[in-house]
Amino acid sequence: MTPHTSAPGLAPHALPGPAGTAAGQAMPPLDAWLFRHQSSGAMCMTDGVMAWFEGSPPTPAGLRERVRERWGAYERLRLTPDVAASGPRAWPRWTTGPGFAVEHHVVEGSGSTNASAEAVVGQLLAQPLGPARPPWQLRLLPADDGFALLLRAHHALLDGGSLIALLRALLDAPAALPGPRARRSPAPPPAGPARPPRLAGMLADLVPRARPLPFHGAVDARRVVSFRRLTVAEVNGARDALPSGRASANAVFLAAAAGALRATGAVGRMLLPGGVCAMVPVDVRGEDEAAVLGNRYATVRVPLPLGGGPLRRLAAVDAFTRRAALKERARAQARLVASRPRRHGLLGDMLGRYADSPFYSSLLCSSGATHAGRLMLGSASLTGLAGLPPLSPGHPLAVTMFTHDANAVVTVVTDHGHRDLAEEMSSAIRAEILAMRL
Repeated sequence: MTPHTSAPGLAPHALPGPAGTAAGQAMPPLDAWLFRHQSSGAMCMTDGVMAWFEGSPPTPAGLRERVRERWGAYERLRLTPDVAASGPRAWPRWTTGPGFAVEHHVVEGSGSTNASAEAVVGQLLAQPLGPARPPWQLRLLPADDGFALLLRAHHALLDGGSLIALLRALLDAPAALPGPRARRSPAPPPAGPARPPRLAGMLADLVPRARPLPFHGAVDARRVVSFRRLTVAEVNGARDALPSGRASANAVFLAAAAGALRATGAVGRMLLPGGVCAMVPVDVRGEDEAAVLGNRYATVRVPLPLGGGPLRRLAAVDAFTRRAALKERARAQARLVASRPRRHGLLGDMLGRYADSPFYSSLLCSSGATHAGRLMLGSASLTGLAGLPPLSPGHPLAVTMFTHDANAVVTVVTDHGHRDLAEEMSSAIRAEILAMRL
């Protein structure tokens, strides 16, 4: 997850191995950008994943011991923003604590009685993780027929891919089953200086592709979350619906989001074609970097077609994503930023504000997967996974689809002012995916 917008050129900096960014050093550009969103008071930048399990829950003490054993070697989980070095124009820095104080990070209970899972997650997603300690938390929650784990973090510390990697490290695959599938990604770029992105491609990633829609505007401090479940078989049925060849699960999700925007009336009256596009985070980790924590993604924009039926929209998104080579564009953006100086500049700040505007993108659409079969916590099986992105300035709506094993979960996050859109969008995305199979 992944999951949040980034300014053009503010993609991830190369991280030196599993530990992530070294403590006591300036934050990489994307960390710094996400950190400033919260430190400036603009937005709460808590992101997370919700994992549901069927079976007996662990004891809090047992869960803490497992976290200490499985996550204790990750230096990234010991990083804390250096508030002493903060200021309106100061470039933020990471510092580190003396140890892995798991008792401060693994907690039990929802803190709310008789509240639905959506309500509890919405409340917690709106709570910033402060600078007093490393900004992450794992919460054990009751759930029907089992329990759930909610892993939250400041987005400056961990992206969606990091959250999935941590969850994978916490769980076990049954010995009788094959191990996790290898991550599907192109080979990493060759050693040595990489060719800079072509000027035409860089300019194309800067031009406006969207227009303000009725739901764009100020984002309030509360969060509303809606979940809808699908089976991977249903998603695969949509993937196989095109006569031109199998579409990606991401293309199915993006086409369904486009149809849902239209079905819910969220786009208003579009008198001219175009003007609606998704901001899509793309993981830029190499095949041997699945366990690297931090912000290792870049974002690309995908036009969302509103006309025609579900299959026509899927065909349009599938054709664009194949032609646009999203992974290569994201990697080029990441290489470009690796050479940027870590200091504030007028141009960078202007580009950042533009990237947060509805002229740059319409909404965040993030997808993720565990890329694993059955995963266990003790005797309990992981049955579902949901991505929980933060909202960005001017964008009170974000959508995700995360898959694990045979199940997929569509999640919609809104602010309180757009709470009706949460249920409407999640139901409409599910309906669009099912309609592609007909």
